[in-house]
Amino acid sequence: MYDYSSLAITSVLFLSIILVNEIGFRLGFIKKNKTDEDSKSLTNSVQGSILGLLALLLGFTFSMSMQRYDNRCQALIAETNAIGTLLLRVKLLPTQYQVTSNALLGEYINLRIAIGHTDLTQRSQRQAYNQQINEIQNKLWSIAVAAAQDDPRPVTTGTFINSLNEVIDSQGRRNAFLQLHVPETVLLLLFLIFIISGGVLGYSSGLNGRRITIPTLIVFFLITLIVFLIIDLDRPKRGLIQVDQSLMEELQISPAP
Repeated sequence: MYDYSSLAITSVLFLSIILVNEIGFRLGFIKKNKTDEDSKSLTNSVQGSILGLLALLLGFTFSMSMQRYDNRCQALIAETNAIGTLLLRVKLLPTQYQVTSNALLGEYINLRIAIGHTDLTQRSQRQAYNQQINEIQNKLWSIAVAAAQDDPRPVTTGTFINSLNEVIDSQGRRNAFLQLHVPETVLLLLFLIFIISGGVLGYSSGLNGRRITIPTLIVFFLITLIVFLIIDLDRPKRGLIQVDQSLMEELQISPAP
């Protein structure tokens, strides 16, 4: 479902819940005179159980999506710190390697910012960015190897190599977190229970012979809004809720060490 707009998904869900609620109300109204009070009471109990299950699943799914959003935020912070440290440790390299390393790191930061603003659905563009990023990493690694041959001391070139390793690892971790989403099976189950709960609410209202339109619509709208937040949090690079890239952009505008 990632390729579909979160607004479109929740709009379809909202319309579906209203339709099923109306169908449930009409079925309940038809059976109103054929249903005794015990059956009506039992229907109300079932309605409460389904709403409780829906609340539990909403909380569970929201927690999953929020955790993934937090992981992406922490991954951005970790990568920014790793690149910032590497920028400082360029000064530990032999002089002839410092200018080239700073220039490559400037390009690297620009590419990481650019790919950070690129939607995951733009696969060809992201692939091009990743290829350029890998090329810069290879060039920086070649510089590290050459510098280690000229200056093998662990407190100078060795420190730069360790920081470069961390930059490469942090980029890999951040890419991995971008691929982690709430399983679609969980979302589909949430949608199904939501729709069923709407049908049961309508059926219960039909059995009682009275429609409570405005409170029901408010409940449906609020639950749909929560579902929208769940889907939006689970969609890196698109939607309303995005990981702030300003930390990485500060590296771009800061003067080179």
